[in-house]
Amino acid sequence: MKIKLLIIMITLSVSLFGQAKTGSTAAPFLNIGIGPRSIAMGGAFIATADDVSSLYWNPAGAARMNKNGALFSHSKWFAGIDYNWAGAVINMDDAGVFGISVTNLDYGDMEITTLREYEGTGGTFTANDMSIALTYAKNLTDRFSIGGSVKYISQNIWNSSASALAVDLGVLFHSDIYGLRIGASITNLGSDMQLSGTDFNVQHDVDPTVYGNNDQILASLNTDKYPLPLTFKIGVAMDIIDMQDHKLTVAMDALHPSDNKESMNVGAEYLLFNMVALRGGYKSLFLDNTEEGLTLGFGLKYDFTPSLAISIDYAYQQFGILKDAQHFSVGVNF
Repeated sequence: MKIKLLIIMITLSVSLFGQAKTGSTAAPFLNIGIGPRSIAMGGAFIATADDVSSLYWNPAGAARMNKNGALFSHSKWFAGIDYNWAGAVINMDDAGVFGISVTNLDYGDMEITTLREYEGTGGTFTANDMSIALTYAKNLTDRFSIGGSVKYISQNIWNSSASALAVDLGVLFHSDIYGLRIGASITNLGSDMQLSGTDFNVQHDVDPTVYGNNDQILASLNTDKYPLPLTFKIGVAMDIIDMQDHKLTVAMDALHPSDNKESMNVGAEYLLFNMVALRGGYKSLFLDNTEEGLTLGFGLKYDFTPSLAISIDYAYQQFGILKDAQHFSVGVNF
């Protein structure tokens, strides 16, 4: 059954991605990684997912959590863009794991300009993207987990908006060979998005060749529909050092997106005394014309009681000619 599920996911992804359509999808914010831990590891997290951020990376990983948890992540992007994510997981033992997460990308206030007032009208408008997801995950055996998310996606700019529904699916297998793990996920499998709103209302002359008719008929522009950024990922991870006070994990993910070419992410995490973590990675290997690259970060975790732990994480992400991004998060397990 485990192998069959992996084969089905791989076959489905190949059939869906017959042609690459670079930059032709809606809601590209769905491809922005969340959580400093995973980002610092270069985004190579599909097979490592074992905390609250697994709700984004691989929903099957949430089943590996033996506690409840919550995580808030904030990213400061270039051009004053704020990216926030919050998620929570409730472990119901044999009934499985339930999770909820909210993503918000805020572009900030922007100046209104027109063809006549190209230096600005004095007013501003806003734009933001949002996603709300409900997740369920379960361990089918002590080594094999499955998970899925249903999410509502919306994009808003001034007086126009678009929305869609989508699902994420994931599987995760833990072997007994030096902590080797294999994971796979398909994300953003859903409906197309189409912008609509009062910004598309216009006055139209039905027949400009006829003199004297009403040349100010109220009409609305009909925009094209665009698909979501469907992505298939498969990853492997291994604990090459796994001692009581020292743990070194290396990971690698291969990505096959519908709106770009294939690429790979690699990363590593060194955990000392189960308290201090040092991380590093590299994103978008083999991808042409990318500004992403080196990622670095660290984390601190403190167990107040056997059932209560607080974690703080930070990540730095290189973005070439764009301003480098900074990522922060605070998490709690209980």
